[in-house]
Amino acid sequence: MAEYYIGEIFTLLLMSLALSMDAFSVSLGMGMQQLRLKRIALIGIVIGIFHVMMPFIGILLGKFVSDSIGDFAIIAGGLLLIGIGIQMMINAFIQDDSKMIRPIGFGLLVIALTVSLDSFSIGLGLGMSGVKTALAIILFGISSTMLTWLGLYLGRKVHGFIGKYSEILGGSILCGLGIQILIG
Repeated sequence: MAEYYIGEIFTLLLMSLALSMDAFSVSLGMGMQQLRLKRIALIGIVIGIFHVMMPFIGILLGKFVSDSIGDFAIIAGGLLLIGIGIQMMINAFIQDDSKMIRPIGFGLLVIALTVSLDSFSIGLGLGMSGVKTALAIILFGISSTMLTWLGLYLGRKVHGFIGKYSEILGGSILCGLGIQILIG
């Protein structure tokens, strides 16, 4: 029984890190702008809040859908994870950083919403599979906040050459988790 909970925590932790790779990648680019540490802290918190809200809404909707369509929901959830993972990997190669939105006011909300949209989709899949909601959204919020801060800080120090690779890694993790759901 304890192994089941440890496995679920480990899986959710990997998933939260994979979902946070978008935020990390975007924050690397934003970090190259001249941002004060206070602004960096605010950006990380706002993105973390969105990474809590979006999957929570998705989980609630996923549970509703799961009750309606039964076992098909697990297959749909696994396929959804694989699809999002593939999309993340493809977007890593076609990303255009020349139109970077400034992380201030409405621009910050747009950035936070954009990088957390995949969390909504993942939430749908998780809700269909009956995940522990509180654990999932806490891990999503913490990991996205921490990786955003890390990306913003590293963006100040490094010149963007690892952004693409972090999205590829995140996408491959999501694909692996989707395959695990389908097989399991």
